[in-house]
Amino acid sequence: MLQRGVSAEELAEKCGIDTKSVERWLSHGRVPHRQNRWTAAKLLDADETYLWPSILARGVRGRAAGRAELIELYSDRASVPRETWLRLLGEAQSNVDVLVFAGSFFAQVQPRICEELAERARDGVQVRLCFGDPASTAVAVRDAEEGLAGTLPSQIQASLLQYRDLLEVDGAEIRLHSTTLYNSLFRYDEQLVVNPHVYGSPSSLNPAIRLQKIDGGLLFDLYCAAFERIWNSAVPWPGVPSGSRTA
Repeated sequence: MLQRGVSAEELAEKCGIDTKSVERWLSHGRVPHRQNRWTAAKLLDADETYLWPSILARGVRGRAAGRAELIELYSDRASVPRETWLRLLGEAQSNVDVLVFAGSFFAQVQPRICEELAERARDGVQVRLCFGDPASTAVAVRDAEEGLAGTLPSQIQASLLQYRDLLEVDGAEIRLHSTTLYNSLFRYDEQLVVNPHVYGSPSSLNPAIRLQKIDGGLLFDLYCAAFERIWNSAVPWPGVPSGSRTA
């Protein structure tokens, strides 16, 4: 309700009930009648099993929760609206995690990305950016697979330079990984955009899956666990020599 800007009074009006009933849903965890659940879910643009996980029968909880985790499936990453990226970053309150090789597009759709991430970090958000190590075998292999003619390492270096000021911001950290990148990951609190990688195809043409964390769901936690493994094996990016900043 906070994210969608919907008040208890507005929700009550849409459902045709009194405001106190909505307040009981919020304060006592009461589950509304089916029609009211459907009305609320439509107004809030959320699955009813996300709003009230207890309605899932025990035998189908995992399966239904898995479906409820999926917010949207895009045929390619370029189809994710710019407004979606901006809103996810702007609404983040606790975590922003990014796992890429170069992630050049990430700054292109958000021209003030370094300033925005720094602002989120100063507001108490943990910002963790994990890029591919330009000197790693994994990056060389991906470069060859996509026919990039040896340019991927320089793409990574160019991307990193856009975030160098974050090294001086408490709560923000940049690391380099040397792992095979099966998926690029973009986490904002309890929402996640997964960009699976298809052999020989550039990331922008590969699908994007937008997920949300759901009680009983598995996908969100599966991908976040993968990020943690990679993050823990990655090494801090030392930045660039001070003389390079004048270039």
